[in-house]
Amino acid sequence: MTLRTVHILGVPLDLGGGRRGVDMGPSAVRIAGLGERLAGMGYVVVDRGDLPAPIPETQTARDPQKRYIKDIARVCQRVYQHTFQSLTDGAVPIVIGGDHSIAAGSVGASADFAAANGGDIGVLWIDAHGDMNTPATTTSGNVHGMPLAALIGPEPAELARLGTTRSPKVRADKVVLIGIRNLDDGEKRRIRESGVHVFTMKDIDRDGIAVVMQRALKIATTGTTGLHVSFDLDVCDPTIAPGVGTPVKGGLDYREAHMVMEMIDDSGKLTALDLVEINPILDHQNQTAVLGTELALSALGQEIL
Repeated sequence: MTLRTVHILGVPLDLGGGRRGVDMGPSAVRIAGLGERLAGMGYVVVDRGDLPAPIPETQTARDPQKRYIKDIARVCQRVYQHTFQSLTDGAVPIVIGGDHSIAAGSVGASADFAAANGGDIGVLWIDAHGDMNTPATTTSGNVHGMPLAALIGPEPAELARLGTTRSPKVRADKVVLIGIRNLDDGEKRRIRESGVHVFTMKDIDRDGIAVVMQRALKIATTGTTGLHVSFDLDVCDPTIAPGVGTPVKGGLDYREAHMVMEMIDDSGKLTALDLVEINPILDHQNQTAVLGTELALSALGQEIL
């Protein structure tokens, strides 16, 4: 049996949000034992360390509609390069944030890698928020609310043109948002016009998480060569994940979150995973990082029996 390789990449970036602390997320997940537990499952684990990321105290926000965008784009370019290299090496990259703006780099790399091999990437964006704001629709200027908009294109341009500069990076009809429950008004219009698929918490309440995931996986894996899962821990209810950048009541419960990841593993299509927005400052005894670690293990095949 050929052992699968996992590359862990930390990205301690918190310039994209309005609250400090998610820069400590990679350390919290390592403390929770992600690498050791994956190795215990039989994976070859390579921890590639943390990418350098500036802090707000040393930078200037500049454009109020896309704060710190140039600094964020430089970090995301490095995320892109490392993720693309991991995929080239045949590994499954796990990118640990940091705020969700880093997914412009990781998902962009997955998309360009798929395109270089003649295919398209499917994307599951599992999040309380749509992350589909643009500089024209944002009410805060926080770039962590814009990465999916950049991947679908064309704004913010600094993130949309990462890597090969091919834009859009991903096909909107192969993107599925899951767990949505907090959208800005301008963002709602952008989502409706974009052609992405959306399953809100109302859909999950009405139809059940298994049915929603069956539908989501069919959309994202049909006609694609792989699946990039970008998982924001704020999709979970704050009762189980209090340490997140932007908590919103009414999210996934513990078993729903694990069912999401278990069904992703069952699909056999996972090629890359993001775990983002873990904020240890707001956490209790590292429980959110522990949850994120457990969810990653489920996505990578940890068996109940």
